[in-house]
Amino acid sequence: MKSFIKAGAVLAFFLSLNLVVAQSHVDNPGQTPMKDARVGDSPMTVNDEIIPRHTVLPPQLQEGIATTTVIENGKVRQLAATPLQTFNGSFTSSGTTFNYNMVGTAPSTGTSTTVQPFIIPIKLVVGGTTFDPQTKLSNGNTVVQNTVVSPIFSSGVDFVSGGVDMGSTQYIDAFQRANFWGTVATHTGYHLLLGGPTIQPEVTLTVPKRSGTTGTPFGSLAGEVDINFFDAQVRSIITNTAAIQPNTLPIFLIYDTYLTQNHSCCIGGYHSSTGSTSAPQSYAVFSYVDHPGQFSQDVSALSHEIGEWADDPLVVNINGNNTPCGTLEIGDPLENTANFGGFPFTLNGFTYNLQDMTTLPYFGAPPSTSVNNEFTFQGQKLTVCQNGA
Repeated sequence: MKSFIKAGAVLAFFLSLNLVVAQSHVDNPGQTPMKDARVGDSPMTVNDEIIPRHTVLPPQLQEGIATTTVIENGKVRQLAATPLQTFNGSFTSSGTTFNYNMVGTAPSTGTSTTVQPFIIPIKLVVGGTTFDPQTKLSNGNTVVQNTVVSPIFSSGVDFVSGGVDMGSTQYIDAFQRANFWGTVATHTGYHLLLGGPTIQPEVTLTVPKRSGTTGTPFGSLAGEVDINFFDAQVRSIITNTAAIQPNTLPIFLIYDTYLTQNHSCCIGGYHSSTGSTSAPQSYAVFSYVDHPGQFSQDVSALSHEIGEWADDPLVVNINGNNTPCGTLEIGDPLENTANFGGFPFTLNGFTYNLQDMTTLPYFGAPPSTSVNNEFTFQGQKLTVCQNGA
């Protein structure tokens, strides 16, 4: 894990702060809970040490049946919500069987799954500075627009892994096909796709000084916002947005901002689940950083988080898919390699950085599971569990 030293639509309701403590993928054993952010009004401080990373928050679920509201024959009815489409699988390593639950249908079915995503832009006002995902970039697109036309949602890149053509498709679909190529090679209809994103109205959040500040952790001005404060807002937005249902994926987009944990920067994104135990609502958060070469540049954090959501959605195995390396978080072992794990892909005249991800053989599955026994999509040479999980 790299560390650095520092170089130098408004919500109309009060969002309660149901604080949860983030679990670092590197430091998963329990974190010390922060004091209630409502107590006192001292400015938030951030440690000088900079640790670029992604993380996961433990699911916050309640017993009960998730419901959706429908109108039939002029009458309002509450029906059981449809859960996220997932499948179960397993592999054996050193005599121990490890079970996993992933998004989509089993590759052996040769069928395709499409999950509807929502993008919720969050404008953050931190210490008088505004970080707005509607900011226009050098190519004329806003941050939101550039995200929508990226290889995460668009199928304009012909991806190759292990010397095998995965097809012109979305990045996460290409990765999953390579991840299970031992099966997909003869079941070519398998795909895991995201539908065209539904863009929700932008939400403006003014961060209290006890929960946010600004800094220059990688040389450019960035917001630094407490992850526990921010996640409380995210969960409230999910609860109050009727269109977001358990079989969809809400993605929260922040701009030029890093999240902090226990006064430590910098988290580029995370994923978790919330809602009811009968049909948990998975979700993801990422920061689009508009500074080439810096951590979380363009959609690199989004590629990381959607990849990990696909392979560890936290809706069935809510404590995460266990492996010999730890939890099946496929981006973390590579986030501190060169360019923070990112590889360039050009689409529509813009060069995006997509983070490489580890395949199941890295976590101890038989090498034949993936394309040409590769341990990462980009073919980086690793050994089992070399960089942890």
